[in-house]
Amino acid sequence: MSNNSFSAGAEKALAAIFSLSGPTLTDQEKKLFREANPFGFIIFARNCETPSQLSALTQDIKETLGRDCPILIDQEGGRVQRLKPPHWRQYKPMKYYGDLYEKDPEQALEELRFETLRLAEELVDAGINVDCAPVLDISFAGAHDVIGDRAFSGDTDIVTRLGLSVCRHLLSAGITPIIKHIPGHGRARADSHLELPHVEAPKEHLNALDFDPFREVALSDVGPCIWAMTAHILYPALDSKRPASVSGQIIQQVIRRDIGFEGILVGDDLDMKALDSYGSASEKAVISLNAGCDLALYCAGKTDIMEELVQNLPKITPETYKRLQIAENNGKVAA
Repeated sequence: MSNNSFSAGAEKALAAIFSLSGPTLTDQEKKLFREANPFGFIIFARNCETPSQLSALTQDIKETLGRDCPILIDQEGGRVQRLKPPHWRQYKPMKYYGDLYEKDPEQALEELRFETLRLAEELVDAGINVDCAPVLDISFAGAHDVIGDRAFSGDTDIVTRLGLSVCRHLLSAGITPIIKHIPGHGRARADSHLELPHVEAPKEHLNALDFDPFREVALSDVGPCIWAMTAHILYPALDSKRPASVSGQIIQQVIRRDIGFEGILVGDDLDMKALDSYGSASEKAVISLNAGCDLALYCAGKTDIMEELVQNLPKITPETYKRLQIAENNGKVAA
């Protein structure tokens, strides 16, 4: 299991994941990050030019903060991978493994294990230690293709089995997985990057299907070591007024209680238009943290916005710090 020691020196970290404008840290970014001490960072394609450049960048980030901070990336495979050819491998979309599993489960698991370990090796070489994967959303006919082939399958058992495999092998390679998009993005008929999707299914349907892979993985052997990312989706059956990322009702009663996820919970990107009605990035972040997310995620890399976040966001809570320690202790026991 992963032996990442994110808790070391993070007691007073800002409850935020920040981002960078380009392939190197600017002097302004270094000053801001050193003074603000964000909990961690997320890397995008704009930050990745070559393996040596990326490795130098992640090292510079850690030296700037003075600790081995979390450095996240969206490296799922298929359409969503920030590290791309010619310098990095192209990986298959997760639907490939779900389709193969229906014909030959052992072959699907073997191929997925091999590809997950290859992907993890590239992340470790780059100095990246957290992957925003796997997607545990269920595939539904008629839904928006923003998830599409990123999902393993429409079968909850297949999604659970393959998702567990990805989590286990990422952890074994020293990479912390972030399961997404809890409590389930699969039914959405809109792209939350562009607007707020509404999922009208009754709670019993959501509980039986959408929640199931998240619940099974949360309650599994890897549950204490993984993180999760929320969905910017309105579920009227769960909370008629607020989408999951800013809903204390959904976070506390559904994600924490019904699904049983007890690890680090990250709100999806603050810059997505689904949350536009909740104000500025810092206003959205505060609402999300107050609702129960552990960390606010900002992906656009604009220094002025991050400066505003620094002025308005709190440090991580004692509960967040305890979750980090539990994850690390469980990782050491499992290893």
